[in-house]
Amino acid sequence: MAETEILSNASENNSDQFFEGVEKLIEIWFTPAKNADLRRIPRQQWEKVLKIVRCEIISFTQSEQVDAYVLSESSMFVSKRRFILKTCGTTTPLRCVRAVLALARDVAGHERVHNVFYSRREFARPKAQLQPHDNFDSEVELLDSYFGDGRAYIMGPEKDCWYLYTLLPLEGTVDALEKEQIQVNCCESSEPDQTIEILMSDLDPAVMDIFSRASSATAAEATKASGIDKIIPGMVIDDFLFDPCGYSMNGVAKDGCYMTIHITPERACSYVSFESNVPAASYDDLIKRVLDAFRPAKFVLTVFASPDSPGADTPRQLKKISSLFAFEQKDAQFVRFAGYALHYALYCKFPS
Repeated sequence: MAETEILSNASENNSDQFFEGVEKLIEIWFTPAKNADLRRIPRQQWEKVLKIVRCEIISFTQSEQVDAYVLSESSMFVSKRRFILKTCGTTTPLRCVRAVLALARDVAGHERVHNVFYSRREFARPKAQLQPHDNFDSEVELLDSYFGDGRAYIMGPEKDCWYLYTLLPLEGTVDALEKEQIQVNCCESSEPDQTIEILMSDLDPAVMDIFSRASSATAAEATKASGIDKIIPGMVIDDFLFDPCGYSMNGVAKDGCYMTIHITPERACSYVSFESNVPAASYDDLIKRVLDAFRPAKFVLTVFASPDSPGADTPRQLKKISSLFAFEQKDAQFVRFAGYALHYALYCKFPS
């Protein structure tokens, strides 16, 4: 998160400095097509897209299967047929969807959208967001204008709810690119896929202090001191430490797996997000490493898994857990849709 963004969100009282760490996550899957590849889209074109979003590229790394960009506000991942954009602050990621669909068609050769996922946790200060992100109804309306009638979910209690939009499991077309149409088909077969996201708030101040220039001279120093480098061993890490505080990292592996972490360390609004598509039959050990590293008082956990992925049974396993590593499960929901199982849960630390 850029220093200018932090300062622009600060109140007149410097002790109440605020930054919206909660991210908006848009993920678009395209149907496989001969010679089609989103990685053919040049960086200059992505930079134009990100201007619409109100952020910019800071750093870049890649594996054989995924291009990973650290942004001034979080991250972007581009693989052969999947586009992921995750941005915090007052960014406007849904405004760029039309441009992404045009590039996917005209440059990358992708004519069909296979599925779409848009999600976010409830903002700390929703009134500070720009349209359409000032309310979920407006976000859904804009997404439907691109993709047709989607399915919208609101999970969890009001102050800690998690919003999700995905496509209906029906074939159809949408007028997403002026008079030309891009087809939507989320019934076709897909590759195995699973994603875990841990969205943490009210974090240990001692841990958060690591992610400031006053405590860490470099991003690498913060990565090692916090134990981030040990969460998923074998990842090639691209990290960035903001000035005066804040941290972002992407990790990529040869097999196409990624992880990404973003940290807003200010005590009045501490927030950390963790996300990865690493395959696992059980996420218990990974969750423990993440919680041990950041020590939150509260977190939202979501797990998506397709039926043919290694983690196909993981959502059901998580559903059966009544407590997790000294945390009490306050809310949990399990749903199936469009070839995926989804588990959502809210955890709060047991009173001392």
